Amino acid sequence: MGLINREIEPFEADAFQDGEFITVNSNDIKGKWAVFFFYPADFTFVCPTELGDVADHYDEFKSLGVEIYAVSTDSHFCHKAWHDASDTINKIKYPMISDNTFEISRSFNVLREGEGRSDRGTFIVDPDGIIQAMEITAEGIGRDASDLMRKVKAAQYVRAHPDEVCPAKWQEGEETLAPSLDLVGKI
Repeated sequence: MGLINREIEPFEADAFQDGEFITVNSNDIKGKWAVFFFYPADFTFVCPTELGDVADHYDEFKSLGVEIYAVSTDSHFCHKAWHDASDTINKIKYPMISDNTFEISRSFNVLREGEGRSDRGTFIVDPDGIIQAMEITAEGIGRDASDLMRKVKAAQYVRAHPDEVCPAKWQEGEETLAPSLDLVGKI
């Protein structure tokens, strides 16, 4: 089943955020934008570069009303240990969710069943809990928070302007398109 335009499945999980263990559930995201940022494992190589990059942009995401949720199958205890051990991970202020039951990874179709780890998956979820964008990359391909920010802004723009679409490489403030019969074959 495709995930785009599908509501996320209900979940509840332990997480680590700002020096505390918390519980996060699917109701927490209702009414605001969310990014679910799945990664294979704590204490690895590409993952901290990605999570650190997102942390560097976190204030900008928050200013857009977006909460970031990092998700791996590691425990929330492991998230805390990694946070304490790594200068890169220590700067993370967003929730780091433990999906050690695999429930969330399965529902987003990113669980590597034979390994018990998640693929690198990024999902932009609107305030209604509907998945608006997704990206899955291979183990060795890191993601870019700047491009994620661009996609979030495009998703927010399209939601606010349902008769317009954002073309390739669209940046905030640039021209959009209004789909119509007049545009067919003209682009």
